[in-house]
Amino acid sequence: MTEKPSTGNISLMKIFLSNRGNLRNFKSFVESLDLSNPKRLEVTTHDKWVTVHPANLVIVAALAIQAGKENTEIIGHIPETGRYLDRMGLYELMNTPSPFAYQKKEEAGRFVPIKLINNSDDQSRFISDVIPLLHLSEKNALVVKYVIGELVRNVLEHSLARDGAVVAAQYYKKTNRVSIGICDTGIGIWKSMNTHWHPRNDIDAISLALTPGITGTTRKDGGTAENAGAGLFFIKSIAKITRNYFVIYSGSAQYTLLKHRKRIKGMPRLYADPMRDPHNKTNNSPSFQGTAVAVDISLDETPEFNDLLSSIGDFYDKAIRERKRAKYQQPKFI
Repeated sequence: MTEKPSTGNISLMKIFLSNRGNLRNFKSFVESLDLSNPKRLEVTTHDKWVTVHPANLVIVAALAIQAGKENTEIIGHIPETGRYLDRMGLYELMNTPSPFAYQKKEEAGRFVPIKLINNSDDQSRFISDVIPLLHLSEKNALVVKYVIGELVRNVLEHSLARDGAVVAAQYYKKTNRVSIGICDTGIGIWKSMNTHWHPRNDIDAISLALTPGITGTTRKDGGTAENAGAGLFFIKSIAKITRNYFVIYSGSAQYTLLKHRKRIKGMPRLYADPMRDPHNKTNNSPSFQGTAVAVDISLDETPEFNDLLSSIGDFYDKAIRERKRAKYQQPKFI
């Protein structure tokens, strides 16, 4: 791996975009971040090949917006594959001219470049751009549309960020997969959850956010009419059923849902407790003031995928009932 160029003793945020930019390696990407000075950002890449998942892209974009264009730059040699950064609109946020501006952009319909979401209108436009990438039946497309909307709304809820949320998506024709990333530099999940749930640390806050029926807006199981605490759980469930990765990063915590093993027959079991799913986690990541969420979704409409979309609401309701029942059965001391 090529070493990152040094800028001496100047304090700044540093992000290195490697040749392994996928969700499987998201933990390594997070561990390599230097977030020491949010007012300046420097980005470098592998000098022979760079691979960037929307997850990596939106984190860079959100931090660039936070620092301000005049305080951000991409330095060093950028390989030909770095044209992806131009195509997805990253250079527009950086104080560095794109060396790929002269190249023809990729055909429309394969990707959704970096977009900033500040309100429900921005959210609706992003969803309208993503849905054509999904190539699903009308019925399933509507369900996924709802879930993506919930994902965006959840991050905005945890955000309360003046800069809004940054989103991007990419469709991979060869594997018939869509990858989505969303990131903000707001209050983070721990602060969002602390008002009603008081998590011990960032990883506990993430666990709560992934649990169906729990939301930062109320202590009530099942949430409210406006926020049922379902979006992140639904997205994670779709990733699990389609044997893909899902990641969430906030504060010093990072959670990655690992792929369900193919040799296990039948549809993977869904759990209300995210820690029962195959995953890796850490509470010792570079402290990130905000929230990043990303997912890969295979778009093959297998029987398992269709069964999930038809029954996911039933599982959510069951999880809420079981948690309420367990709460009422707890002994009360007078």
